[in-house]
Amino acid sequence: MDTQSAAPRARRKPRSLAQELVAVLTQRILDGQLKRGDKLPTESAIMEEQGVSRTVVREAISRLQAAGQVETRHGIGTFVLDTPSPSGFRIDPATIVTLRDVLAVLELRISLEVESAGLAANRRSPEQLAAMRAALDALNESAAHASDAVASDFQFHLQIALSTGNRYFTDIMTHLGTSIIPRTRLNSARLAHDDQQHYMTRLSREHEEIYDAIARQDADAARAAMRLHLTNSRERLRQAHQEAEASGV
Repeated sequence: MDTQSAAPRARRKPRSLAQELVAVLTQRILDGQLKRGDKLPTESAIMEEQGVSRTVVREAISRLQAAGQVETRHGIGTFVLDTPSPSGFRIDPATIVTLRDVLAVLELRISLEVESAGLAANRRSPEQLAAMRAALDALNESAAHASDAVASDFQFHLQIALSTGNRYFTDIMTHLGTSIIPRTRLNSARLAHDDQQHYMTRLSREHEEIYDAIARQDADAARAAMRLHLTNSRERLRQAHQEAEASGV
């Protein structure tokens, strides 16, 4: 399995690999695995861990520097900064704490990801499609573990953004991070009065419809499937929000 997954990765363009590495490192910063003042692993360590070239690592570090997320001190190393550059787009995950906040982020995602899915259907490579499939398989396998499921869910949506070939879709998704997945802030299944297994089954079906449309390069169907998926999430949470307000919660 490792051998099979390594082959398509090796054929990807360095720029695409650099963007994926940016997403990995950014997520570690957002998750607190890398905190303010922490030193990033050495170039060699990152190369070995991620299976990429030094060129890819340096390109990724350069992008993180441009976004204001890290700074390199010559002769010492690269360190995580306190806050991103003011010129960089950012939504602080710490501010997404209520149902109203999550609904607002879902509205943003609908405007962004519906078109992202359509572009991905037209532009995705076989390797990128394989990466989407791997993320969905990981999501199905980790359904019982909330943190793993959220990471896999985010990876699926991030791979779609990567497949657009438009770095701005990817940049926005990367900056949003896993905070865009409602289950990181709320027990969505409980709020929707749904048992966890039924909730995950519905979620899986929606994801598979998005994947199938992108796989057959049907841009209209991909947009429709993504809109349905995100609209369903929004409406389930909107109903829960209204019920919470009515009960005075």
